Amino acid sequence: MGSIKDKVAIIGMGCTQFGELWDKGLNDLAIEAAAEAYADAGVGQEDIEACYMSTLYAPMGGAGGTAASDALKLRDIPIIRNENWCASGHIALYEACLAVASGMFDVVMALGVEKLKDTGFPGLGVGRGMSPVLEARRTSPGSFALIAKRYFDKYGISDQEGKELIGRIAVKNHDNGSRSPKAHFHNKLTLEKVVNAPIIAWPLGLFDCCGNSDGAACAIVTRADLAKNFRDDPIYVKGLGVSMDSVIPHNRSGFDWIHFGALQNSSRMAYEMAGIKDPRQELDVAEVHDCFTITELAIYENFGFSSPGGAREDILSGFFERGGGLPVNIDGGLKCFGHPVGASGLRMTYEVYKQLQEKVDNPERQVPNPRLGLSHTFGGPPQVSAVAIMGNELG
Repeated sequence: MGSIKDKVAIIGMGCTQFGELWDKGLNDLAIEAAAEAYADAGVGQEDIEACYMSTLYAPMGGAGGTAASDALKLRDIPIIRNENWCASGHIALYEACLAVASGMFDVVMALGVEKLKDTGFPGLGVGRGMSPVLEARRTSPGSFALIAKRYFDKYGISDQEGKELIGRIAVKNHDNGSRSPKAHFHNKLTLEKVVNAPIIAWPLGLFDCCGNSDGAACAIVTRADLAKNFRDDPIYVKGLGVSMDSVIPHNRSGFDWIHFGALQNSSRMAYEMAGIKDPRQELDVAEVHDCFTITELAIYENFGFSSPGGAREDILSGFFERGGGLPVNIDGGLKCFGHPVGASGLRMTYEVYKQLQEKVDNPERQVPNPRLGLSHTFGGPPQVSAVAIMGNELG
């Protein structure tokens, strides 16, 4: 497999406030995120040679590039929209990086934007599953609850102990999110409140589930050898990995509800490209897809942050908290920052970008002396996982 390590750099990023943004339309959000990215990179719309856009619900009845072409007045350039469920934002970044690395373009935009609140899309999932053949009346909490129950049973964890274990992830992420000015939620939680919250799908309670949000995020990408013409502190792309698992794994015999091929393969691809042998020790910060608290726990082990069955000890020791060995979702994650599906991957990359530049909007969240960071999203069906690894040094 080829590599684009140190061939591409991010020179500007922007991110809106996330939340229930009833006073803003999809175009408003696209403009706000792009304006911050332009200012950050020191470029204008006339410098953009191609745009890769991600959104789950295409605006204007399916006109894929409308938010970029009309709102941003990007004309006479390729505008390509993708929809890969929750991984869409990362796929837009992936496409932008490949476009630059190929030599076809020098300055490219990746834009993720979503107005879920205007669609009535429910945060907790209702009704029929996404596949008319393989699913019926499945909800997202119901599926991820099965992962939690299987994990508890596999490692001899009682239901009460298990609820407290995953509850600590919610407490961590809400504490981090309370310190993030652009986050959807700013409420700190106690473990008691999380454990005793109304059950959505046993053993997942209300605070084990992320909310759906409105929001947008944007990245400006260029060649690594040009990056310092734009700014003194570009962030270099070290590794990318995308894996799609066909059909729906939990409908295949032998699926154990703990190990996910898409997670393992996407992270392995990114680690190999970046030259990472021990992610637990080499990464300084990570943003991972915590659509549910159990998802974050599963990612710890599928990504090699924790040994199989070792996530419990790491959570209890605070390894993934601010000040721990590997801070995870230090901006609050999907759980607290919010989850406008098409924008989330670029928002998570925005946090890593700012961390690596040591320019986080709240110094309380700044990781000291970071060198390498990872951002990740996971969606489906079919399951797709996308990973980006970035660093602040070339070579």
